[in-house]
Amino acid sequence: MIECDGTASRETCMSLPTLPADSRVRLGSLLTRDRLLEIGRIALTGVVVLLFWRKLLPVWSLWAAVAVGLYPLVKTGVRDFVREHKIGTEIFVTIATLIALVGGEAIAGAVLMVIILVAELIAELNTDRARASIRGLIGSVPQVAVLRERGRERSVPIENLKPGDVVLVRAGEKVPVDGVVASGGGSVNEAPITGESVPKEKSEGAEVFAGTVLESGALDVRTVKAGADTTFARIIRLVEEAQESKAPVQKLADRVAAWLIPIVFVFLLLVYLVTRDVRKIMTLLIFTSPAELGLATPMVMIAAVARAARVGILVKGGVFLELLAKVDTIVFDKTGTLTAGKPAVVKVVTFDAAINDRQLVRVAAAADRRSAHPLARAVLEHALSAGIELPEPADFQAIRGRGVRATVDGKPVLVGNEALLRENGVEPPAPEETEDATDVFVAVDGRAIGVLRIADPVRPGAREAIARLKATGIRRVAMLTGDNRSTAATVAKVIGVDEIFAELLPEGKVEAVARMQEGGRRVAMVGDGVNDAPALARADVGIAMGAGGSQAAIEAADVALMTDDLSRIVTARAIARRAYRTIQENLFFGVGVVHVLGITAALLGWIGPVQAALIHLGPDILVFVNSVKLLRVRIEE
Repeated sequence: MIECDGTASRETCMSLPTLPADSRVRLGSLLTRDRLLEIGRIALTGVVVLLFWRKLLPVWSLWAAVAVGLYPLVKTGVRDFVREHKIGTEIFVTIATLIALVGGEAIAGAVLMVIILVAELIAELNTDRARASIRGLIGSVPQVAVLRERGRERSVPIENLKPGDVVLVRAGEKVPVDGVVASGGGSVNEAPITGESVPKEKSEGAEVFAGTVLESGALDVRTVKAGADTTFARIIRLVEEAQESKAPVQKLADRVAAWLIPIVFVFLLLVYLVTRDVRKIMTLLIFTSPAELGLATPMVMIAAVARAARVGILVKGGVFLELLAKVDTIVFDKTGTLTAGKPAVVKVVTFDAAINDRQLVRVAAAADRRSAHPLARAVLEHALSAGIELPEPADFQAIRGRGVRATVDGKPVLVGNEALLRENGVEPPAPEETEDATDVFVAVDGRAIGVLRIADPVRPGAREAIARLKATGIRRVAMLTGDNRSTAATVAKVIGVDEIFAELLPEGKVEAVARMQEGGRRVAMVGDGVNDAPALARADVGIAMGAGGSQAAIEAADVALMTDDLSRIVTARAIARRAYRTIQENLFFGVGVVHVLGITAALLGWIGPVQAALIHLGPDILVFVNSVKLLRVRIEE
């Protein structure tokens, strides 16, 4: 969640949903039976150590307590070593404790073990709490739905629903299925799917998604998908899978940890040969463990993936977050990505001073009311959006390749291209020179009265989004399109694109992306997910727009935007850059600085093993706090 303080824009604050109350996980809910047993084991070990220190128990009881305490550490350490060939803190602590016992520092070794056990427990609880909070950030889907069947209503489990079933959703309830509104109407908050907190009005025929909230009204929803097949379920599944993936920087940390281990043991052996100081070796074992390197990345990735999902951005793994942070070139498909993807009236020109724009649109739209042609639909939508009341046409006739002829208000009307007017004895004025728009002429009573210019308009916010991307370090912005170069150049000039690749087939788009990569660029490709799938797959990062409800779009890309809002690309990059910076902070401050200072203090004899064990909590806490703040801190875009 981005905090809306005085520095955040009103639009940004309004577009982001707030953290739901059920996402604040109570610590008590994480205390499972296994966790309680672990707490009991640690407490028992601690009590035995205390009583032995007070000389109330024999030495064998201390050894038994140490064995009980070391068991989970040895079990975890051996499992990680066998499965992942990884030596973690558990192995280092086990070795340090055994060295202490053998070297005559039994109390110090036992206290060290108890402190580390407590530290590990706290770290595990915090991690579990963070994961639970992330699941809460996304939300939940009802497990029961109200089924309407044969005029009756009954509650049924979601898994029993099948396509075609009609379910009732009341105000304040979550929609349980993906489906289509069969009847009723209401205002639906789609934030869990799209990240947009402004509710959308739904009426008969509208599409609704599982997990969204009906804020007002009532809906009968005909089921299309239920359970694991819904868009919401796929989002949850993708986020959970993304949390487990490793970014390159995390893999690098694992490799560094692997080759550091033999160096560490050689270093410790040399120190022992010089000092013969068992306490110093125990202390150094705590600070020379490279295991904390593995903590620096996963929590950041969990938080960043959840933060992105909460605003309608699905990132399939940490690797794509890191790549998105590093890209220097972004390539956009034109139609449907930088433009709206459907024709719209962009200009109205009248030839008669006695006729205004609204009158011209009224006549044209009335004549086009019964036409199914995309240009006619554009004219009709323009009239309806302007609130113009339209009369019914009479004597309607669609003329293939020309336009329509109809009678409006008792007068003959022609709406179509130049050829239509000329074939009916009307000479239209010369059109403006342009290749990026289509002129639809309107004639009444045998006289041309105006023209509607129809084009695929630039998507709102495109220019601003590209400018903001360039401000984040993107050096080149390119556009790929199958359109002619002149049309592409017009759009590019409006939105600030640097390079144009026009008249391309799908394989041509792939080749264009490949050439950029061969030139040393790191490329992100933005498209509509299906038609651009080959280019999305070829790019370093593929970003699909408008993926809400589209299985193909979600599967095709590395990052899926659930809406067509281009500003979400800026948000995705901002989250990626902040996550990568947070990882660097964790590695440098949370691991590097603390461990270097700890090793120095140990070598100088300033601290012993018990103090080292206490200080060992520092990196874990610092890394955790620095990572989870990504869920709430304001991110500059």
